[in-house]
Amino acid sequence: MREISARQITETVRRLCMEACYYLPDDVKKRIEECRREEPFPIACGILDKIIENYRIAGENSVPICQDTGMACVFLEIGQDVHINGDIEEAVNAGVASGYKDGYLRKSVVSDPIERVNSGDNTPAMIYYELVPGDRLTITVAPKGFGSENMSQLKMLKPADGIEGVKDFVLKVAEDAGPNPCPPIIMGVGIGGTFDKAALMAKKALLRPLDEKNPDSFYAQLEDELLEKVNALGIGPQGFGGRTFCLKVNINHMATHIAGLPVAVNINCHVARHKTEVL
Repeated sequence: MREISARQITETVRRLCMEACYYLPDDVKKRIEECRREEPFPIACGILDKIIENYRIAGENSVPICQDTGMACVFLEIGQDVHINGDIEEAVNAGVASGYKDGYLRKSVVSDPIERVNSGDNTPAMIYYELVPGDRLTITVAPKGFGSENMSQLKMLKPADGIEGVKDFVLKVAEDAGPNPCPPIIMGVGIGGTFDKAALMAKKALLRPLDEKNPDSFYAQLEDELLEKVNALGIGPQGFGGRTFCLKVNINHMATHIAGLPVAVNINCHVARHKTEVL
C-alpha cells in the first residue's frame, strides 16, 4: 500500500490550475496551426492568427489564455493500492482555492445556482473519481469555461434513430451553438450508457489528445465524418465564416439498454485547457 498525503494533492492541484490556464496543450496548438495553414477564407485566417498570437503571449508571460478561467473540473484516477492520508475532497478544493488566488485567476463559481452568490475562491471543484489498478494517483485539472459548456446538449434517442439519428443530433448541436462557444471548438461525444454516463463520457472525450485516433475503427471513421460535416456548416472561427469551426470530434462509447440510445455532446472552445500529473 502506497501512501499519498493530502498536502501533496493540494499542492499539485494548485499548480495544475495555474498551468492549465496559462499554457495551451501542444496538441491543441498544433491542430490550430494546421487549420490556419488550410484555411482559405481571409477573415478566418486573421482570426486564427489572433488566436495563435493570444496563446503565445499567454504562455510567454504566464497569464490566462482567456478571461473565463472556468470551473475547475478535476479528474482523479485512484490506484487500488493507494492510501490517501487525509480528506481527498478537502485537499482538492484547497488546491483549487489557492491556485485561483495565487494565479490571479477569475473566480466564477456561485455557491447556489438560484441565489447566485460568488463562493469567492472558485470552489467547489467538480470532482470525478475513478478507481483503477496500481499504486498511483493521476490528477487531471480541466478548467471549463461556460461559453462552451452552455452550448452542450444531451438527448435520449430511440434505438430506431440509429447512427443517422446520432449524426443528425451532433450536427444540430453544432448548428445551435453557432458562434457562442468561441469557435473553433472541440466536440466531445458520449454514446451509450445512461443519461448521466453519456454526459460524463462526452466530457472525458475532451481530454483525449487531438492527434490521437479513436482505437475503434468504426468510431474513428465516424469522428472524421462528423468533423467534415460540422465544418461544412461554414460557421468558421468566431462565427465569421470559414472552414475552421471544429478542430476535432472525439467520441467515447459504451454498452446501453435495449430500449435506449443516449447521446451527449460536450463542447469546448479552442482554449481546451487541461493538465495532468501522476503522483
